[in-house]
Amino acid sequence: MNATTPANAPQERRAATLVMACVGMFVAYLPVTTVSVSLPAIQRALNASTSQLSWVTDAFVLPMAALILTAGVFGDVLGRKRVYQAGLALSGLGALVALCAQSVQVLWAGQALAGLGSAALLPTTLALISHAVPDPRERGKFIGLWATSLSVALAMGPLLAGVVVDHFAWRWIYLPTLPASLLAMAFAARLLTDSRAPGSRRLDWPGQLTAALAITALVYGIIEGGAESFTDTQVLVALSTAAVAAVAFVLVERRSSSPMLDLTLFRSPAFTATTLIAMISFLGLIGFFFALSLYFGMVQRLSTLDAAWRLLMVTMGPLLLGAPVGRLVHRVSPRVLIPGGLLVMTAALLSLTDLDVHTSFGSMAWRLALLGLGMAFVITPMTATAVSSVPFPQAGMAAAANNALRQVGGALGPAVLGALLSTKAVDALPGHLTDAGLTERTVQQVGAVAGHGGLGAVGGLDLGADTPRVLGALSEAFLDGLHLCLIVSAVLTLLAAVLGALLLRRPRHTAPPAEAGTRHTVPAAPGPERHREGAGTPSLSLPGRPNG
Repeated sequence: MNATTPANAPQERRAATLVMACVGMFVAYLPVTTVSVSLPAIQRALNASTSQLSWVTDAFVLPMAALILTAGVFGDVLGRKRVYQAGLALSGLGALVALCAQSVQVLWAGQALAGLGSAALLPTTLALISHAVPDPRERGKFIGLWATSLSVALAMGPLLAGVVVDHFAWRWIYLPTLPASLLAMAFAARLLTDSRAPGSRRLDWPGQLTAALAITALVYGIIEGGAESFTDTQVLVALSTAAVAAVAFVLVERRSSSPMLDLTLFRSPAFTATTLIAMISFLGLIGFFFALSLYFGMVQRLSTLDAAWRLLMVTMGPLLLGAPVGRLVHRVSPRVLIPGGLLVMTAALLSLTDLDVHTSFGSMAWRLALLGLGMAFVITPMTATAVSSVPFPQAGMAAAANNALRQVGGALGPAVLGALLSTKAVDALPGHLTDAGLTERTVQQVGAVAGHGGLGAVGGLDLGADTPRVLGALSEAFLDGLHLCLIVSAVLTLLAAVLGALLLRRPRHTAPPAEAGTRHTVPAAPGPERHREGAGTPSLSLPGRPNG
């Protein structure tokens, strides 16, 4: 079959494409929540500091954020089937490395490889569906099932991690990815039909290198600045490098004949709004999840499975409401849906600021469910609005850019809020130790451990009869940091809601109507003849959330 004529694809090939795409997304997203809920166990086993723990998450998210756009171009140029299989191979290899990790540095390497795999899988799975199902109405059903596979992975991840960590070593959370990747590669080799984009799109290496350098240097500077000091030489060099690389990226993209990101997209107020909303809201949201996972382990001392049930309250919202909200996108203005969902999220985050050591599951569950409800009304309309707010030939690049920058916000979340949490808790710890009646010598000893090794190191201290009081003071100090993180997250989501109310309008750019006898086409990145087929990187979502 000609790879550029998907209309002739047999029904069984289309079904196989859907199954392979869903399996790919499941493999890509399974590590997201399995790792997040296992962070306390990882911290204890590897004696990791808070900044090192931040890198466990960001080592996965950074490659994903930096390489989504490039992976989409690779699929256009080299073939989406090849990039899909490469993504599966990298995900499996990353899981294998993490499974064998005996140090936090090796775990970072495994997470980075898995992040590379996810960066390859995110754009190619949806591009494969778009190629195999050219009719937009029928394609919508396929994409709905594809999005559901994301939510299934996110919902299953915490429960799987809970069972594994409570009965085995934490590293076995990576085991399911290995057979899933290998089986998917074997079936894809026989069942998937390859496709490429027509036209002459080229890889934008200068843009890719400058973007990756800017993102990595920024996150590194924030994590290390929070752990040490923002006046340290290495931190200042990292942040300066990020600024220079960002300026270089803009200059390179303005002059490129085949830019990775066409900067004229930002002339659309709605596209600019959705991009800012994505970065700001997910910076606060993913940072909150990072802090919440540590709260379950360090303060409430829950088992991983008990923590998983609580996180499931959040993920169930997008899973159950993604499809219904998707049907509302064409009936209700995004100016109502997106700010409305963000305001619900803000209220949920503020309602959690009274969390303490003894907060019950029942008291917390409805507030976490409210957070998930708000997310369901933000994620789907956000990507749909970004795509429909620009001229049709640029829709694919708009979706890719929106999601890539969303991943940047997700990468900054644990870095920024992790730094705030650690700094606030370490500063507050001596006062809580004194209030607990500990001697000045013990206060200084514990303070020195906290300043050098972080909060996790304090949790591992054995001070004899003083240990219970030290742990109690540690919990109170952590709560101070958590409450600060919740307020910051709520302010960020509120800011995103205000931006949405001010900038969002009902999109004016829509896909051109098909003429009689002409089939609809899927949006793609700009380029010669790029409007004919689903090239470019299609819409996808944060590690962690489907876009419906």
